[in-house]
Amino acid sequence: MTHTRLAALGHEEPPLLALAQRLLTVAESGLPAMLLPGGEAFAFTMAGHRAADGSWTLERRGTSTRYAAITALGVRFLPEDRQRAALGGRTAEEFTGLLIESLPGVSNLGDAALIAWAAAETGHPKLSDALAQVDALDEEGRPQYTVEAAWVLSALAAARDTVDVERRFSSVRDRLLRARLGDGPLFPHATGPGLVPGYRAHVSCFADQTYPLQALARAHASGDGDPEALAAAEACAARICELQGDGGQWWWHYDARTGRAVEGYPVYSVHQHAMAPTALFDLADAGGSDFGASIRKGLRWMTDVPELAEHPEKQEPLILDELGATWRKVYRGDPKKAVRAVRGIGTRAVPGLRLKWLDRVYPPLAVDRECRPYEFGWMLFAWQGGRI
Repeated sequence: MTHTRLAALGHEEPPLLALAQRLLTVAESGLPAMLLPGGEAFAFTMAGHRAADGSWTLERRGTSTRYAAITALGVRFLPEDRQRAALGGRTAEEFTGLLIESLPGVSNLGDAALIAWAAAETGHPKLSDALAQVDALDEEGRPQYTVEAAWVLSALAAARDTVDVERRFSSVRDRLLRARLGDGPLFPHATGPGLVPGYRAHVSCFADQTYPLQALARAHASGDGDPEALAAAEACAARICELQGDGGQWWWHYDARTGRAVEGYPVYSVHQHAMAPTALFDLADAGGSDFGASIRKGLRWMTDVPELAEHPEKQEPLILDELGATWRKVYRGDPKKAVRAVRGIGTRAVPGLRLKWLDRVYPPLAVDRECRPYEFGWMLFAWQGGRI
């Protein structure tokens, strides 16, 4: 049976349904190779290597707890046999159990929050243990990175029906809402001062928008309703959609004070096919606006990449079906992210400063040929999900 979100996509724009189904097939075929030997952890990334004959191979590099948890969150929507195929013979709940067992050695709040979220969503009996580790790492009154603070709220929202988290939930929800700078709709990179250097404290990224708007939408849907949280999620979504590029690009860096884009590149595949759809779908499911047109526009970028289309010698596919991968991003190739740094410093002094000559010096024509497990986890979450 076609999932509701996919069915709606097929109704609105049939060619994009085929694209989404193609991407989901790539995700399921690619995930098993991303498991480390033993099947108990996922690699941090798969790096592409091109042979003399033009063929590609992938090399596992590093390990990532958070990517494993995100993968579990997405894979749980698959039938059991396909969960086991993606997770080394385990169901999403069983795999989450391995992550819970690893919690005593987890020192990162975001990693712990994602594990707790996965525990709540899979109905794992040790959910309380996972939440206890989140509490231990999340010191009250201490600033946190916005993305991680949002994951804590999403975890607590998912756990509300099972565990009494109301006091903590209220505090975490308020922290996220208070993090915004002035009356702007966008979120900063951290919930308070001290974590980000002053010269770029105003600069936030796309993830700093999607995860909070998703968490606040889920907070609204998880209880008796929270109009303030829903309104904040709605305002953030409306602004990033208003700023979306003509080619469907979800831009990378924003000025959280003014709600303007600071620097567009890189454009990440995961934003286009997974993270933006995940957040915007959850907002609609919670009773917010339908931003389906923006989702479809962003998804279309995966095959119609305007950055490369104007330069035939640079064109290459971002979806590699037989390899089970989607290349990670299109970027400028500037040394040490120089354009982002210059624009960040410039907009600190002059909000809205563009310095357009940088676009000519460093055009976005490079492709980052790697693929990470969380890209596929959120893709499955976006297009197979919809629990609210």
